[in-house]
Amino acid sequence: MSLEALLESLPAHAKDLKLNLGAVLRQTELTPTQLWGTAVACAYASRNAQLRDVIVEEAGKVLEPVAMEAAKSASAIMGMNNIYYRFLHLVEHPKYAEIPARLRMNVIRMHGIAPVDFELFCVAVSAINGCGACMASHDRVVREKGLAEESVLASVRIASVIHAVAVVLDGATPAANA
Repeated sequence: MSLEALLESLPAHAKDLKLNLGAVLRQTELTPTQLWGTAVACAYASRNAQLRDVIVEEAGKVLEPVAMEAAKSASAIMGMNNIYYRFLHLVEHPKYAEIPARLRMNVIRMHGIAPVDFELFCVAVSAINGCGACMASHDRVVREKGLAEESVLASVRIASVIHAVAVVLDGATPAANA
């Protein structure tokens, strides 16, 4: 299915999402790698196979294979980290923070793309997964690496719209799309 066909398949109550998805995938605050890598990472994090497949197909026209894999890796590693670090943050038990995580996270350093791009993907996925600790940590890194606030928010717009479209698709029935 093409992106256009997916957008046309959205029910009437999701008209704003249809318009927003088209708009966020054309934002100029991000490089093509940042934009489409964020979209791929967020599509994986949003867990809707139909949307994921469409986004991956579109992104494949722009992303180098190493960037595609990095985006998938960002979604995977943040799926783990967001749970672990959200727990530490929400429980607020100081002793937990002193205990090593003992979780492998090598991909955060060995992903093959510009570190700022990978970190940006991590910010967006962390927004979807609701981990304040990870959002703050990765946001700090991307801004230290010189990324403007407008670029960070552009990635979060992608995350919010892709996640919302996935929610609509998960709840949509053929009758609702008629």
